[in-house]
Amino acid sequence: MLQAAEQASGGNYSFLLILVLLFGFMYFVMIRPQQKRRKEALEMQNTLGAGDEIVTIGGLHGTVVVADADVVTLEVAPGVEVRFARPAIARVLTKAGTVTDEPVTDEPESPVTPESPVTEVRKQD
Repeated sequence: MLQAAEQASGGNYSFLLILVLLFGFMYFVMIRPQQKRRKEALEMQNTLGAGDEIVTIGGLHGTVVVADADVVTLEVAPGVEVRFARPAIARVLTKAGTVTDEPVTDEPESPVTPESPVTEVRKQD
């Protein structure tokens, strides 16, 4: 009977160990990456400046005109300005003052028309 009591208490420790390991796993898989993404988003929102091209969480593209403490004014069309809260900015497409290189496309010197792989077959009468 004493041996059965010892086995039961050992089972409680293993259950507790499994529970602690499960919570540790969930922290490293779910909570920690979410905190890292939130930190990056706050950093991006705090570095907004005039001239930055951004996208809001609603999908609206615009250029930052004025960035106040908690409100960002965007120009979405020439002469059309809208105000958004800083947390509504999803991502920055281009920062002000950065130059984006145009992709260089190589055009062939002479246009080559490939032969059609389809051959016309007609029944002879």
